Amino acid sequence: MIFEGISRLENRSQKAFFIEKIDIMTRIIEEFCSLNNYSLDDYSINYFKIEIELVEIGIIVKSEDFDLLKGLLQRKFKSFCRALNFYIINKELTNFVLDKFYNNYRASQQRLAIEDFNAPTLIDFFAGAGGLSLGFIQEGFRVKLANDVEDVCVETYKLNHPDLNTSRIIKDDIRNVVESLDNLIKFNKEIDLVIGGPPCQGFSSANQQRIIDDPRNELYKYYIKAIAIIKPKFVVMENVKGMLKVADQVVEDFNNVNIIKNGKNVSYNVAYNVFNSHDFSVAQNRKRLIYIGIRSDIQETQNISPEQIIEEIKNSTNTNQRFDLKDALELIKPLDATRIKNMTENDSEESGKKVDKNIYFNKTNEYLRKINNGSNSYVVFNHKARYCSDVNYEIYKRLDQGEDSTSDKIADIMPYAHRNHVFKDKYFKLIENKPSRTITAHMKMDCHSHIHPTQVRSLTPREAARVQSFPDDYIFLGAYLKTYMQIGNAVPPLMSRGIAKVIKKYI
Repeated sequence: MIFEGISRLENRSQKAFFIEKIDIMTRIIEEFCSLNNYSLDDYSINYFKIEIELVEIGIIVKSEDFDLLKGLLQRKFKSFCRALNFYIINKELTNFVLDKFYNNYRASQQRLAIEDFNAPTLIDFFAGAGGLSLGFIQEGFRVKLANDVEDVCVETYKLNHPDLNTSRIIKDDIRNVVESLDNLIKFNKEIDLVIGGPPCQGFSSANQQRIIDDPRNELYKYYIKAIAIIKPKFVVMENVKGMLKVADQVVEDFNNVNIIKNGKNVSYNVAYNVFNSHDFSVAQNRKRLIYIGIRSDIQETQNISPEQIIEEIKNSTNTNQRFDLKDALELIKPLDATRIKNMTENDSEESGKKVDKNIYFNKTNEYLRKINNGSNSYVVFNHKARYCSDVNYEIYKRLDQGEDSTSDKIADIMPYAHRNHVFKDKYFKLIENKPSRTITAHMKMDCHSHIHPTQVRSLTPREAARVQSFPDDYIFLGAYLKTYMQIGNAVPPLMSRGIAKVIKKYI
């Protein structure tokens, strides 16, 4: 469940995420009221009803916990109570905007998922913030287990996937998870699919070693071990385009998996292809190497090869609508970058807020309709412009769309001019009438490579998430800079969805 109960919090990290989620709940209601001209002060607070509601949410377990909550939240306590009091009275009016935070609601969604006997099932390793899972979920798949080692990714995944019990979202090293896999999957029917993108840090063009033998790629080896234990019908593995040079070695490693299924010796036949997310209607050029694997007995009975599936995925993109960066950046509040150091985490009307009212509520375009599945949100999450120094502000202002660090316009103030041969793309102003360049996790370090095409600032996390095709109601938890990491490492959900749609036909 998303709240474990305040009395069960054991460490500072758990308390920080606990408070963050309560802050978000408070802000959602405050911004809803601001958008619709309601006043929280018009409602007297009923603490008896609030206590009952807190139990339903899962924030407290018993009455004595109420004082614990007050002590933990301190000055935030009254604001939270005011917001929750309004929500209790006006749930239907708000279209139940806080549902995903409620343990009782999540339990009902999980029961429905369990009872959906015909839905194809999957396990997601290296799940990150959940982009790859999300695309498959949107095509009707049910996640039975997800795993990542980053606490912030796990918390984000938990919040945004209410139909999966949080006990099935494992924060741990895959090496430990593999050791426990038999117990973790014993209550599930046959798993149809395993997905994931194991990191392969040991790969480089100069490294002629077999990728599986490089000690830095031990995680990749454990991904293969997990496949051998789970024995799924299909495998989807995603990685960077640079791995293409060793792709045949990866195919060989899957071919060498030798398992017994239904009394027969089986292995995995694998094919691969470099796909561009832009072909899946994502407003971004993002090339990724996708492996499709089929268990050999399934290949025989279904009379389908991984090469055929890849060809079918390719063909399915031919009629997809293509979108440019401007489609992702439309209908979102203009912002000014904060110019004061160490203020990025602070909310303001000028530089943005972690939770803000959607001033374009009920307005949309074709791209936003597609990534939001036709829904609309009262609030916007993670739309905050990061700090910009005076020098960088001047650089951002001078550059025209498509210009980079080598532009003569910034030669006199370019701080890395002596290394332009290395840092040509250190600064780059995005082009609005083309698909965005690849959104990367490096944006957590700086966003000079992703300067907004028409405003003097870099892309916000929400804008980057839109470019990645995440829905607007997908909330990224954690510190501001870590939101860029989560978004940049993700597989675009629209791309994942296009792959899922084809594979689902053969399950």
